[in-house]
Amino acid sequence: MTETPHDFLEAYRGRFVSLLKWTDLDAFWQVLRRDAGAGWYLYALGENPPAQPTAEPQVAKFIDEIDALLRHDHREDYCAIVYTDSKTEPRFVKIYDPHRLGSSCGASGDPPLPGWIMCRIPPTALAPGWPVAENRRRWWQQLWTSG
Repeated sequence: MTETPHDFLEAYRGRFVSLLKWTDLDAFWQVLRRDAGAGWYLYALGENPPAQPTAEPQVAKFIDEIDALLRHDHREDYCAIVYTDSKTEPRFVKIYDPHRLGSSCGASGDPPLPGWIMCRIPPTALAPGWPVAENRRRWWQQLWTSG
């Protein structure tokens, strides 16, 4: 079955749970690492959505690098900026940029868009209502060009 942009948007608007604690995130990364070759699309909002799933080594690299970025930039004793549709069998992950949080839980009725999405459905372009910071663009581009 071929998935459509509607499938992506429906999944994007679906039910998500927060990885509240850093230890929750650690355990979740292990789930994703075991499943790194499962056809993950990695999408940074503000960039073109990928047309193909990302190769397993790059998924593992992304997990390592985004974890380091989140821990460096979100200096709180809790995580609560990574959301998934399932902690044990994820198909969709929203990762919020620590510098663009607003109310990521959606309580405001107009939650911010995540900075990055990992999904197993071909993504559709989502236009952030802000210019993407150049340091984030450089981080994303360097992720794919460095060793």
